[in-house]
Amino acid sequence: MEQDKIKDLYTYDDQYRDTIATVDEKGKRVWVYPKKPKGSYHSKRMVVSVILLTILFAGPFIKIGGEPFLLLNVFERKFSILGAVFWPQDFFILALIAISFFVFIILFTVVFGRVWCGWACPQTLFMEMVFRKIEYWIDGDAAQQRKLKKMPWTGYKIRKRLAKHLIFSLIAILIGHTAMAYLIGIEQVKEIVSRPPSEHWAGFVGLIAFSAVFYAVFAFLREQACVAICPYGRLQGVLLVKDSMAVMYDWLRGEPRGKLKRNEQRTEKGDCIDCKLCVHVCPTGIDIRNGTQLECVNCTACIDACDDVMTKLGKPRGLIRPTSYTAIVEGRQRMFTPRVAGYTGVLLLLVTLLVVFVSGRSEVEATVLRMPGMMYQKLEDGHIQNIYNIQLVNKTAEDIELSVRLKDQPRGLVEVVGEETLILPAKAKLDRVFIIKLPQEQLKTTKTELSIQLWMGEQLIDEVNTNFLGPVTLEK
Repeated sequence: MEQDKIKDLYTYDDQYRDTIATVDEKGKRVWVYPKKPKGSYHSKRMVVSVILLTILFAGPFIKIGGEPFLLLNVFERKFSILGAVFWPQDFFILALIAISFFVFIILFTVVFGRVWCGWACPQTLFMEMVFRKIEYWIDGDAAQQRKLKKMPWTGYKIRKRLAKHLIFSLIAILIGHTAMAYLIGIEQVKEIVSRPPSEHWAGFVGLIAFSAVFYAVFAFLREQACVAICPYGRLQGVLLVKDSMAVMYDWLRGEPRGKLKRNEQRTEKGDCIDCKLCVHVCPTGIDIRNGTQLECVNCTACIDACDDVMTKLGKPRGLIRPTSYTAIVEGRQRMFTPRVAGYTGVLLLLVTLLVVFVSGRSEVEATVLRMPGMMYQKLEDGHIQNIYNIQLVNKTAEDIELSVRLKDQPRGLVEVVGEETLILPAKAKLDRVFIIKLPQEQLKTTKTELSIQLWMGEQLIDEVNTNFLGPVTLEK
């Protein structure tokens, strides 16, 4: 068969690769200077990048029902997703969201490969569509960048380096502030920026740290974030299958490769003329002709470079294209495989559970704990007193007036410190202290279980169980 014939052209040593393109045999980093990409795929990526980056920077300013479009405030343990507010009490819902997202990523990768990495990942978008563009504008294309690096530190080189890294720093600061806005909210970021650092040391240090990290990543770390750090790149080795879509070289059509000679009749050679342009434009420095590789982010730059060569040679485009191993070997693309069906079923089940939990969650929730380190107190009127902390969470869009009562007990046994009623702000949490008093003769054990009820007028909102400590009253 033709496939067997092509395999015989290579020895085991030719096919086996135990190094990555960005590290030499001594373990030293090899700096990548990708050639400036151009072509139809690159133009489409530019459009997609503009849309996604616009959404990213506009996200902190977008409000849905008065709440942020996306807020992951781990400091106050408040999360807002599409305007819906979630608290630690919604742990199961947040866990289901995280698991569902993870399964979706697996399903997406099994079907479409690493298209996320090349077309939607913020790391790639900023690196290739922002920072790399600025570098091309200031330092020039790949050959000019290499030449500039070898130049002595003249005024010309210093000016270029200062200009580039100054712009890099400003953009990194903008990205750092945006990232912080997704964590603490745009209002808090505005307050930190508008006031002296001494008033918000934690926020100021956080902004500096975020900005410094982003500057280091995009100015120096670069493709190493995808190759050596990102766990998703590591996962692709176990997620990709022969039916997964990926940027692939059609070895059946391209091999055996060879340089193009003038007036040569290429009857014994494939369409690949070994120009290596696909290697020169790769931002991670790989040779796509070696097959699917860990470093490939499916950016499609090699497709544009190869298509341009094929067009000039009068040959069909698509020697490198988005396809799968199965499609190249068998000539047909299989999308809905048993594995895809399995992941789809799991994802549908998780989404169903998520809808059930979200639709059934209570509007107000309470967490009650006895005051740490406090024992019971015996009052002069014969009552036993315990002190409690209560945390209330209002998940509605309106303020709520609540009262705290004991189940099956007369009113007046619960006293909220300093307040007669609790005013719970909309989409917020409230921490208060309250006291419960019980007649000593009601206590039959040292630990009595009580049910604390939250009432909005005459409507029962929530019920929480807790323990009441006190001395035992012996029956005569």
